[in-house]
Amino acid sequence: MEDQMDVSVESTPVELDRSMSDVEETPTLVTDYEAFASKILPDLGYEVADFQHNTWHIASWKSLDRRITGPEFEAGGWKWRILLFPAGNNTNDTVSIYLDFADPKGAPQGWHSCVQFGLVLWNDPAEYVEHTANHRFTADESDWGFTRFYEMRKLFVSTDNRARPLIENDSTNITAFVRVLKDPTGVLWHNFIKYLNSFLSFIRSLNPNCLLWAIPSLFLALLLTSAYSYDSKKETGYVGLKNQGATCYMNSLLQSLYCTNYFRKAVYQIPTVNDEPIKSVSLALQRVFYQLQTSDTPVGTTELTKSFGWDSLESFMQHDVQELNRKLQENLEGKMKNTEVDGAITKLFLGKTKSYIKCVNVEFESSRVEDYYDLSLDVKGFKTLRDSFKYIIQEETLEGENRYMAEGFGLQDAKKGVIFESFPPVLHLHLKRFDYDIQRSASVKINDRYEFPMEIDLEEYLSPEADRTKPQKYLLHGVLVHSGDFHGGHYFALIKPEKDGKWLKFDDDRVTPVTDREVLEDNYGGEINNSNPHPIRPAVRNLKRFTNAYMLVYIREFDIDEILAPVRPEDIPPHLQKRLDDEKAAAEQKKKEREEMHLYLNVKIISDEAFRTHQGFDLANFEERQYPFSDIPTMKVLKAESYGTFREKIAEQHNVPVEATRLWVLVNRQNKTVRPDAPINENMYSLSMEEIFAKMASRQNDLKLYLEIAEKPTNGKYFPSEGNAFTMVFLKYFDPDNQTLEGLGHLYIQKFGKVGDILQTLCEKKGFPLNTPLKLYEEIKPTMIEEMKTKATFQQSEIQDGDIICFTKALTEKEIQDHQAENRIATIPQFYEYLTCRIVVQFKPKFRDRELKPEFELVLNKKWNYDEVAAKVAEHLETDPLKLRFTTATSGNSNSGPKTIVKRTTSQSLSDMLQPGYLGPPTNLLFYEMLDISIVELETKKFLKVIWLGTTIKEENTIDIRLPKNAHISEVIEELLLKVKLSEENKKIRLCEVVNNKISKELVESDPIANIQDFVSLYAEEIPDEEIQCGPEDRIVQVYHFTKEPLRTHGIPFKFLIKAGEPFSETKNRLQARLGMNEKDFAKIKFAIVPPTSYSKPRPILEEETLSELSWNSDDLLGLDHVDRSGRSTRMGGLEKAIFIRG
Repeated sequence: MEDQMDVSVESTPVELDRSMSDVEETPTLVTDYEAFASKILPDLGYEVADFQHNTWHIASWKSLDRRITGPEFEAGGWKWRILLFPAGNNTNDTVSIYLDFADPKGAPQGWHSCVQFGLVLWNDPAEYVEHTANHRFTADESDWGFTRFYEMRKLFVSTDNRARPLIENDSTNITAFVRVLKDPTGVLWHNFIKYLNSFLSFIRSLNPNCLLWAIPSLFLALLLTSAYSYDSKKETGYVGLKNQGATCYMNSLLQSLYCTNYFRKAVYQIPTVNDEPIKSVSLALQRVFYQLQTSDTPVGTTELTKSFGWDSLESFMQHDVQELNRKLQENLEGKMKNTEVDGAITKLFLGKTKSYIKCVNVEFESSRVEDYYDLSLDVKGFKTLRDSFKYIIQEETLEGENRYMAEGFGLQDAKKGVIFESFPPVLHLHLKRFDYDIQRSASVKINDRYEFPMEIDLEEYLSPEADRTKPQKYLLHGVLVHSGDFHGGHYFALIKPEKDGKWLKFDDDRVTPVTDREVLEDNYGGEINNSNPHPIRPAVRNLKRFTNAYMLVYIREFDIDEILAPVRPEDIPPHLQKRLDDEKAAAEQKKKEREEMHLYLNVKIISDEAFRTHQGFDLANFEERQYPFSDIPTMKVLKAESYGTFREKIAEQHNVPVEATRLWVLVNRQNKTVRPDAPINENMYSLSMEEIFAKMASRQNDLKLYLEIAEKPTNGKYFPSEGNAFTMVFLKYFDPDNQTLEGLGHLYIQKFGKVGDILQTLCEKKGFPLNTPLKLYEEIKPTMIEEMKTKATFQQSEIQDGDIICFTKALTEKEIQDHQAENRIATIPQFYEYLTCRIVVQFKPKFRDRELKPEFELVLNKKWNYDEVAAKVAEHLETDPLKLRFTTATSGNSNSGPKTIVKRTTSQSLSDMLQPGYLGPPTNLLFYEMLDISIVELETKKFLKVIWLGTTIKEENTIDIRLPKNAHISEVIEELLLKVKLSEENKKIRLCEVVNNKISKELVESDPIANIQDFVSLYAEEIPDEEIQCGPEDRIVQVYHFTKEPLRTHGIPFKFLIKAGEPFSETKNRLQARLGMNEKDFAKIKFAIVPPTSYSKPRPILEEETLSELSWNSDDLLGLDHVDRSGRSTRMGGLEKAIFIRG
């Protein structure tokens, strides 16, 4: 049982616990069934399949059972009844009443019925208590209603302004009003929609960048998926995309592009046969599209975001859909160059506008044609899509003081405007739902009602000269929806994939059918109609819809058959299909192996062959993350298989008799080495491998074995008898000439024999003369290599089974000096010390979004200094080691970012470089830069990048300046004068520090350059004559750019003269000239006086005002509010990282 008021997000529970006669002059009686149902059950906008009512008269209330059902009645072709708990259901103070489906066991598989219903408890038809709800009844949820319907203590008394009690003479009535609705999509009020998506959207809206919302997401997904399985592919033919954390915005765009079939085909045709998915955006996108086309389950996008160059943190940062679309199209357009699909992006999405100024009285027109790939349409102040288009082409009259200076005609009255030269086959319309609210001093989302049609004819917005050979009627193809506010929310897409098909909702991993109303009306925005059917309840103001359209996709009807033509098998690259099929088969095999894992035991086998080439400690390296890596054969052995059978297989693999093999179990010793401990006895032949593991290696994760193979039998035996006489040791030879170790297999020694007894045997194994002097050491553990005394016995040397003896030739002093002169290690202890210092370091490019540089791993020495590390890295990158600079990582996590630049010193070792902090664990990760200059010069000189602006506020070029660190700004200016061309001789130069697109300081010649911080930008420009010649009443202010919100800065700031008494129109003319902006773009700028403090509100400047007469504080700024065309500013302002896609 469920309490509808507590659970359903769509129910309309109403508490009417008093007499209607006290509120209404002529109350609607319960027995006036049709009128009463119309009153309590609001119109939900769905077609009614059937309406029925049923009254259950109850006598002897006090003697009713704890649970009782009323008489059955039919509605919508199914039997229903009222379910009553007179003493409450899991409550002891309220009566519980539900509507119950009478035969859930007899319902067909997948049955459901969408019902809007009301339950009314009454004695007098004018005095009652009623509750209403709507629910999707299924065999699993066959009853629904109200656990706390009404307080039991009020049932038998006149209360809540009722003249009579609800139960009188121990009798009462319960009436059920049942309205069965048609389900147009098959998923109306489906539980996954009500619970999961609503809850997750709410969590996301709180903070889209918070990692915590993923926890309830996963929990609810697991909980509800098990209870309510929904098959998107089966129901709609399409599958969804998995959300990585906050990638719903990307998922909605990808589904829209996928359903634009012409685009999908073009992406398939990009050559990618030799690409890697995580390094190629084209291939990763092809794989996503192919899997969307062929998979039966939701598709992941991790490969795609990795190909963008994003790390896992990016997956929890929400970006702007329009910006992502532009970046992705730019990337793909570049990959399509000089291929069969060169120009496909342009063909699909490119349109043209013409900006013009046309004189009224003379024949003169100035115009400029510009390309666009999407259109941004104003929402605020407009009611419909047509209104926005009309506003774009609305002409402005230039007359009076605002007349246009026409070349050759002087000042003229003119018409200024924008007209469309062409519309693309696929038209992306970005609705500007985010704006800056000056009154609230914050960025907000505009949730105003804004209507858009299923069809629109755009011909009236074309210029007279435009090509009209194609009709300009457009059909709505997609609606990308944002639910939430400015600071975050959730995106999903509504798409009509086929011309005559149904509308579908693509909401991350789920795809469901939707109605036209859900596409249009539910996403216009505006207010939710909160009509109140109950006059006794106080009126509630209508609530704003926070779910509304953010981007619209229209397709020209003339081109729609070509754009949405089905994707055929031959359109898909064969290599793509084969690669994914192979991966799918491998994944299925791994899945099978995982499912059967409990039946198998992993057995790792070391042989003399593997031991021979091992260049580390022990017989092999069993730690996968530690160098040197060992390729250890691993077998999956059935736990139930007998040891005898297993041994026979091993013998067969090595082509030797079974009797010539013996397997030793390796164990972890207390000194953290891994050595053979004991052989598996012959009497264990019949034991299972699971029993062997339990008896001899139960504390280990895997069964590690050493395979001993005897060459020939001695006295009829292949191996010495087990006992105290013989011990098996392993031999390693250190070659100082090649700086390598060589494993020479094993040797049986007599425990009481002397160490010197094996010297000739060792010489034989290496082919040395028998009298060659040798030095022997025992490898006890990596940090303990002890020389062995030849006159001591093995027992005195504490040698046991599995110990390792390493030997080398005894070198003369001269031989040792010769090795040292060649930078070679001459002795075994030194070589083992070198082995302990080896480390695998991962190197990543520091600026992965600027240029494509490789990631790689190198084996280095922990004790190396900066120059030694740089030499090894330079060798790998084939560059100059002195032009490499390294930066530490923020943490030991492989996904961490760069932290601190490593200084080039001889005192700091690689181990020091890899230690991120005093308390943090070391990380084996460094970031690298490839510099244009030597790091020696970089560290002795100050390197400055100065952006030269010239006479207008536009970047002309970037000038590199290198000066001694003790130089001053005067020397910087001298360098600039050598490299720039001034408009006039003897012009003065201004040099400014800029931080976050604002001037933080104007530098003077005496300032030392050492004080300039690395994070500032330097801008240099000519100082205008008007500033030098300014009057005493004039004021010089800083001008800066922002978009909607003062903290959302962009562009180049500059100093500007405000002339005393100058009209604002003339001030704007000077500003436009200084900025070098065209009429159209400059007209979009809004002006404001902005205080320097972040919490202060900007003061808008009106057209009729004079700047010099306004109230200015000494450090106020003149703010220019306009869109950032560079793409470096985002909806989230300075707090959001700009989006990038790696090239």
